[in-house]
Amino acid sequence: MSFRSTIVPLLMLTALAGGCDRQDSAQGQAREQANVTAPAPAAEPTHKEGEKVAVDSLGALDRGHKGEAAPALSFEGPDGKAMTLAAFKGKPVLVNLWATWCGPCVAEMPTLDALAGTMTVATISQDKDRPTVDAYFKAKGFRNLKPYLDSKLGFSVGFNASLPTSILYDSTGHEVWRMAGGMDWTTPTAKALLAEAK
Repeated sequence: MSFRSTIVPLLMLTALAGGCDRQDSAQGQAREQANVTAPAPAAEPTHKEGEKVAVDSLGALDRGHKGEAAPALSFEGPDGKAMTLAAFKGKPVLVNLWATWCGPCVAEMPTLDALAGTMTVATISQDKDRPTVDAYFKAKGFRNLKPYLDSKLGFSVGFNASLPTSILYDSTGHEVWRMAGGMDWTTPTAKALLAEAK
């Protein structure tokens, strides 16, 4: 086996390991976070329609799906009963796709909990089982967030999303923007972006 035939597949595997789309070790997640450089946050987001824009520490803003209706995908509510995003119609909602094994996901959860005190936030876990999510919520003692679960991964597959991904829907159930990557949801930039939903 030649050096090239060995190194090329290794480089390809390394390139694929960049997102939080599978269960990574805590050490790998820490390395990944350390390699992210933070662009300076803007006071007001500026963009062209459909353009992806870097925002705050980790996220990339995507307005390419603006106006699309929320999907009718089923997931579990905090009570374990099936529900859809239609349950939130009539008020803006920030949907956050996350998992307990995703480092950037758990890093932003406290700021999502703070945000959930002022607006509706649906943190939909992509974990495989309810006990894992419930144990995580109990350990963290969140005051405002509720544990939603998508164990069939309908959202992450349907959106072709790496974790974390957040999607803002307006009160009519139509997408405003989506954010790929982590975010501090208490910053002025985040507040300006969230204010776009009516």
